[in-house]
Amino acid sequence: MRLLFVADGRSPIALNWIRYWIDRGDEVHLVSTFTCEQKLPLASLEYVPVAFSSVKGTSLRPISQNRNLLWGAASLGLRTRLRQWLGPLTINRAAQRLRKIIQHLHPDLVHAMRIPYEGMLAADAYTGVPLVVSVWGNDFTLHASSSPLMRHYTEWAVKITSGLHADCYRDLRLAKQLGFPSDRPTLVVPGNGGIDRDVFFPPTKKMLPLVINPRGFRNYVCNDTFFQAIPIVLKRSPDVHFVCPSMAGEPQAKHWLKELEVEQIVELLPFQTRLQMAEWYRKAQVLVSPSTHDGTPNSLLEGMACGCFPVAGDIESLREWITPGLNGLLIDPRDPQSLAEAILQALEDSDLRARAENHNTDLIAERAEYTHCMRRAEAFYNQILS
Repeated sequence: MRLLFVADGRSPIALNWIRYWIDRGDEVHLVSTFTCEQKLPLASLEYVPVAFSSVKGTSLRPISQNRNLLWGAASLGLRTRLRQWLGPLTINRAAQRLRKIIQHLHPDLVHAMRIPYEGMLAADAYTGVPLVVSVWGNDFTLHASSSPLMRHYTEWAVKITSGLHADCYRDLRLAKQLGFPSDRPTLVVPGNGGIDRDVFFPPTKKMLPLVINPRGFRNYVCNDTFFQAIPIVLKRSPDVHFVCPSMAGEPQAKHWLKELEVEQIVELLPFQTRLQMAEWYRKAQVLVSPSTHDGTPNSLLEGMACGCFPVAGDIESLREWITPGLNGLLIDPRDPQSLAEAILQALEDSDLRARAENHNTDLIAERAEYTHCMRRAEAFYNQILS
């Protein structure tokens, strides 16, 4: 096949999906909405900015590396709102450029990986070539209703797509409410294609009590809840340590640590590679994800594959993976006491953690193993093309 992906070319999630088709021998082209290095042997790489993706500070690099405080964690909400209201105004012009690329390449299939703003861009540039759109995380629950134009472009994307890929069944239901035709093909697998069990696997033994928060700073992750829960945990279990990838140097995190007097037991880490993250997951007993909006976080599945006990926000999409008391715990993501009690329950109940690890190992193998999921993606593509 000749495939054209419209994606954030820096995203490990997108690259993990795209890599499969290159390894399979397909001719793969990428239009990235952000400037990026060519890390895969692509047939071509083009750059089409949209929704201010060319502005300095919107990169995936750790926030701590953006020395301009405008791009720190404290401004996440403001930046998100600005992009939601003004970003759609940039789509039409960017779509003109993407349409020319599609007409030049004549791909068999175009796949836009995320609705805002790649799916919106690809839908506006539609030429009649079959279009697949991926729904990631909070595309519907956070972004779709955030402004009139965001809703318009979201509805247009789901109506015009030839097939919809989501990482949770909840989003298929929401897509139909937004106008996705129920007779078109759908696929539900993790956004990155699944978990590589050669990288993410359980340890033989976990040693020190360690809690990991792998979510970094996102507008929909309640990190204030997480940091406020730490002193509550320490009152009952003072030997627990905490690690926070992609938070090194972040002023807001450093302020919380100093204010709560927990600087000595919390390590703010720089951005970690997949291999480094797998090692941290294998060291940690508990993974926390206090989010208010989510699909199926890849970090959650990776941690579960490595034997971490998941404690996450109680939202519909995560109930597709976590049965409270069986293989994890779900909490009010805005309640530090609830989060602290769940962390303590997991740390103090080794039998619960052992049962959850066995259950989650089987669950990942059955529903999220990379090769199995991507073979389903092959069938999905072929169904659309036929």
